[in-house]
Amino acid sequence: MKISYNWLKQYLPINLEAIDTAQFLTDCGLEVEGIEVFQSMKGGLEGIVIGEVKTCSKHPNADKLSITTVDVGGAVPLNIVCGAPNVAEGQKVVVALPGAKLYPSEGDPFEIKKSKIRGEASEGMICAEDEIGMGNSHAGIIVLPADTRIGMPAKEYFNVEEDMVFEIGLTPNRADAASHIGVARDLKAVLENSREPRAKGQEKYQLVYPSTDNFKVDNNDLMIQVEVKDTSACPRYSGVTISGIEVKESPQWLKNKLAAIGVHPINNIVDVTNYVLHECGQPLHAFDADKIKGKKVIVRTAGEGEKFVTLDGIERTLTSTNLMICDENDAMCIGGVFGGMNSGISEKTKNIFIESAYFYPASIRKTSKQHGLKTDASFRFERGTDPESTIYALKRAALLIKEIAGGNISSEIVDIYPENIHPKKVEYNFTSAATLIGKEIQKTELKNILSSLNISVEKESNESLQLVIPTYKVDVTREADVVEEVLRIYGYNNVEVPQKLSAALSFFPKHDADEMQDKISGYLSSNGFLEMMNNTLSKQQYVEMSGENEAVAVKILNPLSQELGVMRHTMLYSGLESIEYNRNRQHADLKFFEFGTTYSNSEKGFNEQQHLSLFVTGKKQDESWNSEKGEVNFFYLKTYVQQILKLSGIDLTKLKEEAASDSFAYGISWKLNEKELVTFGAVSKKNMKPFGISSEVFYADFKWKVLLKSAASNKVRYAEVSKFPQVKRDLSMIINTDVTYGQIRDIAFRTEKNLLKEINLFDVYAGDKIEAGKKSYAVSFILLDEHQTLTDKVIDKVMSRMMEAFEKEAGAVIRK
Repeated sequence: MKISYNWLKQYLPINLEAIDTAQFLTDCGLEVEGIEVFQSMKGGLEGIVIGEVKTCSKHPNADKLSITTVDVGGAVPLNIVCGAPNVAEGQKVVVALPGAKLYPSEGDPFEIKKSKIRGEASEGMICAEDEIGMGNSHAGIIVLPADTRIGMPAKEYFNVEEDMVFEIGLTPNRADAASHIGVARDLKAVLENSREPRAKGQEKYQLVYPSTDNFKVDNNDLMIQVEVKDTSACPRYSGVTISGIEVKESPQWLKNKLAAIGVHPINNIVDVTNYVLHECGQPLHAFDADKIKGKKVIVRTAGEGEKFVTLDGIERTLTSTNLMICDENDAMCIGGVFGGMNSGISEKTKNIFIESAYFYPASIRKTSKQHGLKTDASFRFERGTDPESTIYALKRAALLIKEIAGGNISSEIVDIYPENIHPKKVEYNFTSAATLIGKEIQKTELKNILSSLNISVEKESNESLQLVIPTYKVDVTREADVVEEVLRIYGYNNVEVPQKLSAALSFFPKHDADEMQDKISGYLSSNGFLEMMNNTLSKQQYVEMSGENEAVAVKILNPLSQELGVMRHTMLYSGLESIEYNRNRQHADLKFFEFGTTYSNSEKGFNEQQHLSLFVTGKKQDESWNSEKGEVNFFYLKTYVQQILKLSGIDLTKLKEEAASDSFAYGISWKLNEKELVTFGAVSKKNMKPFGISSEVFYADFKWKVLLKSAASNKVRYAEVSKFPQVKRDLSMIINTDVTYGQIRDIAFRTEKNLLKEINLFDVYAGDKIEAGKKSYAVSFILLDEHQTLTDKVIDKVMSRMMEAFEKEAGAVIRK
């Protein structure tokens, strides 16, 4: 949410620097995520001044250029070559000096430099409207009145407004602060109760509300009746008519206010409704009164399957839960969300009906999400607006419209409010509040804070206060909420950390999951991996891409968008999204890891599974004269997978190898005690195609709970370095192409459990020199006896047993 500092100070006159105000806002729970400078004309016309053309003559080398001398208030006039057809001696003009940066209406900004144009020196530029972003005309230079002062900065002449704009990360429960007056209320409260010297610069802080005392009905010539058929979805509906208005462009002050907070000005009527919304937080809607058939507004829910064309030209299918604002014949607006195509304000509009309502938040939230419509109005209605502000906002808007669009207020205010919404009452117990806060706040200071928050004390006892909560604080419904309000103003930093802390010591007989995660994260980070933290909400499309049954997906009942409709069921696609994002920004050599959760649905219910995923793609290392060149491959990823398992204390010789799933072009899955531990390999092209990824991506997926459990059961054992030498023997064998190295390894360790320590595949060949369907493996074996030196007899016996096992179980032909 954007808040203009100049606008804010209209309601709370203060003299603080913007950075100090931002700190006070952040301290009271309105976190300022950034501050940006706004200028009503981009660049603020810096380096541009008013000048007078002293001489003007034709350029000797160009028919359409003129050579001028221009007095800009300096010691000597400037020589400027000008191409405008209307330039003439004696004119007062707008001059951009060398070094000035211009922001044209179209195209990129550019800097003015001293130069030679067709052989003649030019020391600046005489500007047209479009060249400084004032308009779109390029017919000629801007010519100002003759009495304009020479040397005056252009930003002073054109009244360029400068402002500081706060970007506030408004939490969903703070609907009361979704406006400039709402923010001003909080700022006043925190400044009045602050202990900081910066807040003591003024004796008193006064909140200034725009007055509506001048509101009066001019006539009753345009009466619009209102009927609310669904008072549960619309507890309050107010309206008034204004006749004889003129729809036109808004005055500059209004356009500047809206532009500062990122709202595009449309016309004076719509701009006023937007202005009041951002001023006091109450959304308004203006209807063309002449288009309201039967001169009657009906608030009802839509018929199931009813069609309605919204202001963006899209026909939408409605449901029975959608609240509609209608006339006697047709729907005019989706209540609290979006206007209709045929009832809006146009240049021909002369008479208007202004709506100011309080809608039930859940109804608006459901409709907004159903149709994927997010507007400034729905943003506030779905969080909860103040039911007592409808009349004030209506009067405020009516007075502003009369001021800038003319017209007469032509009806009494219609206010349908069958059942008043009363302020909530909350009991504040001193003892329980002190427990929540962590200290006891003195009663006098507590009452001052409550008073500054407009929370009144109805009754007081030695144990508690009976409080009345203003209706605009829709999130304050219980004692804990009041404690939060008090703490925001008192200051969390003013709650001292106690000198003594009591804690229970925890005993972890197994591996601590956090410690294990830190260890693996540290290993991966030190090897150039970057950690990802992806959204667990994902696309339905990914379930279909994976080939899983649609029933597996855990669907969101009220998704934020169609792109976030299900919980992710695999780590693969969120990782590919991150790779796509980085590749699109010219980062192609990537090593990522993520600790995350996947979600699925089964006959037994919902399943959550924790994972560790690795992704590598591109080059192994940045290009350098002394580094290894080459692309990452399957074995590059396998190295990291093995190291993670070793860090976890898992014996690689006990792993059972199987082929990976169809998500991989090729890969393997390792199981431990019949439970899948990790699957890794190259991602299939069909999975990468939707992301536009052309280079190979290698992906590993660890089942984190299985890894933790396996690590916990493997105690670290220390052994003395053997006094006896190890022996290496090599075997060359021809096997079928469907026999894997994992099978060879398993056969070897199963055959010789005592002396065989390591096995390594150091050469693979498949080609025209051996028969089709076959491949050649060259494997080395490391043998060691911890108690004695191995003899040739023992070694030969071991190797013979393994060769026999390879021939029998793998169909190997041993080359002897």
